[in-house]
Amino acid sequence: MTNIFNGILALTVILLFAQCNNKKGEPETANVPEGKTGTCTLKIAYVEIDTLLTKYNYWNDLNEMMMKKEENIRATLNQKGRELEADAKEFQRKLENNAFATRERAEQENARLIKKQQDLQELQNRLTNELAAENQKNGLQLRDSINSFLKIYNKDKGYSLILSNTGFDNLLYADPAYNITNEIVEGLNKRYNPSSAASKK
Repeated sequence: MTNIFNGILALTVILLFAQCNNKKGEPETANVPEGKTGTCTLKIAYVEIDTLLTKYNYWNDLNEMMMKKEENIRATLNQKGRELEADAKEFQRKLENNAFATRERAEQENARLIKKQQDLQELQNRLTNELAAENQKNGLQLRDSINSFLKIYNKDKGYSLILSNTGFDNLLYADPAYNITNEIVEGLNKRYNPSSAASKK
């Protein structure tokens, strides 16, 4: 299986508040035109998503849990695959040594092996789809967790715009003074309760 977490980063946050802050003395602001009536003061910050995900305990716990599930699925499928391979070899050995009492008995055994192979393929598809669905659910929970925290966090901070940054995907350059990643990570981890999160699973 390929890495099931490749798509998760795309599900994370961009929080946009369409508000104007005209308070004096606030850092990290920029004036932009607001028609003929004056200016709108924007207070902007950004969050490095890569850093956030490596430091956010909730995501690390989810990631570890999904890796264990993926390993269990792989082990189950490998075991059943080995059993099928052994049965097929035994069938071939009996066929070559005329060990079947009748042709009908050989055909029955062959049909059983074909059914077993089909069942294994169906199991693989079902487990893979379940894992992908749970991974998507985790991504949505991660996004909701970050978004809900940012709404609370921003009530006091009053940012007009909080951007997400993954490598060079969104921001080619940003002054580190606008980076609030560590603040967000600290707040998220302070709010995260592993026991209550586990009970939801």
